[in-house]
Amino acid sequence: MEVHLPLSTKTFPLLHRVPIDHLPLHSICSHQEHLRAGAAMAGGGGESAPTLEYTPTWIVALVFTVIVFISVVFERLLHHLGKVQLLLCPFCSEHADKNLILQVLKKKNKMPLFNALQKIKEELMLLGFISLLLVVFQGLIEQICISESLTHHLRPCKRHNAATSTAPYSVTSSGGIVGDGRRLLAGGGDSTHCQKKGKVPLLSIEAIHELHLFIFVLAFNHVVLSAITVVLGLAKMRTWRNWEDLAQNSQGSAPLKINNVLQFEFIRKRFKGFGRDSFISSWLHSFFKQFYGSITKTDYTTMRLGFIMTHCKGSPKFNFYKYMIRVLESDFKKVVGISWNLWIFVVIFLALNIAGWNAYFWISFIPLILLLAVGTKLEYIITQLALEVAEKHSAIEGDLVVTPSNHLFWFHRPKIVISLIHFILFQNAFEISVFFWILITLGFDSCIMGKIGFIIPRIVISVLIQLLCGYSTLPLYAIVTQMGNSFNKVIFNENVQTSLLRWAEGVKKNAKGTTVKGHKKPDEL
Repeated sequence: MEVHLPLSTKTFPLLHRVPIDHLPLHSICSHQEHLRAGAAMAGGGGESAPTLEYTPTWIVALVFTVIVFISVVFERLLHHLGKVQLLLCPFCSEHADKNLILQVLKKKNKMPLFNALQKIKEELMLLGFISLLLVVFQGLIEQICISESLTHHLRPCKRHNAATSTAPYSVTSSGGIVGDGRRLLAGGGDSTHCQKKGKVPLLSIEAIHELHLFIFVLAFNHVVLSAITVVLGLAKMRTWRNWEDLAQNSQGSAPLKINNVLQFEFIRKRFKGFGRDSFISSWLHSFFKQFYGSITKTDYTTMRLGFIMTHCKGSPKFNFYKYMIRVLESDFKKVVGISWNLWIFVVIFLALNIAGWNAYFWISFIPLILLLAVGTKLEYIITQLALEVAEKHSAIEGDLVVTPSNHLFWFHRPKIVISLIHFILFQNAFEISVFFWILITLGFDSCIMGKIGFIIPRIVISVLIQLLCGYSTLPLYAIVTQMGNSFNKVIFNENVQTSLLRWAEGVKKNAKGTTVKGHKKPDEL
């Protein structure tokens, strides 16, 4: 009886066609293990480098942090260089922006949307630079060697047997949608560099590619889902246009008379009385109100009148609806961006993706809780407006006028609401991105995906957040945040804004506060 061992003629020529009776069993096993190791080191075996399933989360978070940090610094540097160029040549941007999109948006007075498109372009540039860094540094990352013992803990997936646990860097490819053709980041360094030292690479080429794909899916989903949310909000707010027309047509037509404060519909529906019980019932009413009829006609007309009497008393025909739409379009630029602090949350969430923790399931509740809290607070602010009127007056002559104030908002800052909505939308995009990323790269049966009992609630929560934020929370934000002490600069048209900014720059340059030649003061416009 003879045994034929493939590839043994070059590696062990003396063992070729050796009778098995004269060959000890431990020699055969040792020889086969050596052949498998040699084939793996040669890079031609059927096994591939480890995916992110068996890469420790702290390694993924570390590499992600370094790459994103360099990219953000580079993007900020280019942004500031662009500002310097604008200061040196103020009219250069006017010639550079002579494109069809800008001309159409200018014609329709949609400059906030153009600024949002510019922000999307910046995010795409940042994403492209991150991709470039991953391609450039993939060989360097693979050459960084660490002890194998450091890779045995904090993994997204656990190994099921002892055989595989001793070879963490010999994992077969997972069955994702893209299959085995996922090595888009071609190239790389010498895969045997760390094996020769008895160590393992910090991150494999396969894992780098999966990380690269995750960043792309996250950025794409965030931009698309943010746009969908704003579109849903604008669609819901279209019904307010009729209320605006009715309010303008009825302005000053009704005779002035004294009415009991409780006769106003706004007070009857919003005011729940005084005392502790009324306080609790007001918060409960505000919580449930965000799910149905979050803004009624009386809410709109009352807050509209309060804004006009506070900020533009001399213009009773002020179009409050168009003003809110411009504010929402302007804030879209903030919502669609991915700031550095949001990248920090991504790093934290990636580091928490440890086997057995079900971190992504629990994280999915964070944006839902925040969204419900924001919606409840915005509804309660409307209730507070009614409460303040009921406390100060028993009867009112003429129309009911509420008083906007910053003290109604958290930390007396109305702008904090858009920051929370920004985080909510980004976190929701993260949840959706993780699901589709795992589905594409690793497959539905991947251990990172988790059990079906954790997957379905995450999907339901993400869809609920998207719909609730678009149809309720965003319209609430658009009108309630106008109940602060100040107004948005979009209340002026583009020409007035430019004149005001130039006049302000001139005032800063002039120590005595006189106007700069060629610029007018605001009261001269």
